[in-house]
Amino acid sequence: EWISFCTCKLFIINSLKNTLIEPAIFTPETSCECRAPHEKLSVEQARLGTPVDRPVRIYADGIFDLFHSGHARALMQAKNLFPNAYLIVGVCSDELTHKYKGFTVMTEDERYEALRHCRYVDEVLRDAPWTLTQEFLEKHKIDFVAHDDIPYSSAGSEDVYQHIKEAGMFVPTKRTEGISTSDLITRIVRDYDVYARRNLQRGYTAKELNVSYINEKKYRLQNQVDRMKEKVRTVEEKSKHFVYRVEEKSHDLIQKWEEKSREFIGNFLELFGPDGTWKQMLQERSGRMIQAFSPRCSPSNSPPRDYSPSRSPSPPSRWAMPRTSPPTSPKGASASISSMSEGDEDEK
Repeated sequence: EWISFCTCKLFIINSLKNTLIEPAIFTPETSCECRAPHEKLSVEQARLGTPVDRPVRIYADGIFDLFHSGHARALMQAKNLFPNAYLIVGVCSDELTHKYKGFTVMTEDERYEALRHCRYVDEVLRDAPWTLTQEFLEKHKIDFVAHDDIPYSSAGSEDVYQHIKEAGMFVPTKRTEGISTSDLITRIVRDYDVYARRNLQRGYTAKELNVSYINEKKYRLQNQVDRMKEKVRTVEEKSKHFVYRVEEKSHDLIQKWEEKSREFIGNFLELFGPDGTWKQMLQERSGRMIQAFSPRCSPSNSPPRDYSPSRSPSPPSRWAMPRTSPPTSPKGASASISSMSEGDEDEK
């Protein structure tokens, strides 16, 4: 038992490595290569991790057209149903799909390769049957079939998985709301003109797109109009950006100008204001000039000036007038004036 357990663990580890490094393998044409005895399991036994000598083989089938996240999530759920699950994915061929369901976008080979590169898939079975038979389940040693539990009516049956459910081999998964192949195709059909114009712009011909001559010219004209709108939009965005930069620069310039003007006014007031430096300088200079032009007075306590006795007084000048004391009265003044006139007559 211990050897079988170790072998199973190694098998799981190797399968995980191959899943992450290499694409999943294709199912061989003969039968399952698992050599361990294949007893029938119940869901409870599989969830407990038994059997230990082999993985639990789970089968999930579908069309998988336009492989999307809803497909991947369903396969992820199937892979994680049991501790040691081995997931086999059956993909129906184009012939069966076109017969029972309708035309596909991807070919069967493209759908095979899409499934091979999903990390949850261990094995891809090509040309899977539309309805599962007991011989098919025994040939590939399938323990359980995984699918959403909504009845799938097709090929004249109300539910193609009804007999699987009755046999106790059905394990349900949940659908992902909001995403499906039909939803994707509906989006493409709804926006057909948009995708046709896009592919014409990318180099596809009208013949490849099955577009008429008139529609081709219409789409190309619309593409030109869209390019002109895009150019106008680009110019508008650039002009808005330019205006924004100019406004930002002007705001900075105005702010700097206000700062410089405040500084200039402050310096001017400091220099020429009522208590400015210039007024103080004028007051100091005017005080110095007044002091320079005003006569110097001798101090009151200076000694009197005496003449030296050795110096002889200078002789009186001819025109020197005699010193007379000021008259004390009007009569004396008139007498002195008369005496001065008499003297002048004598000289003549």
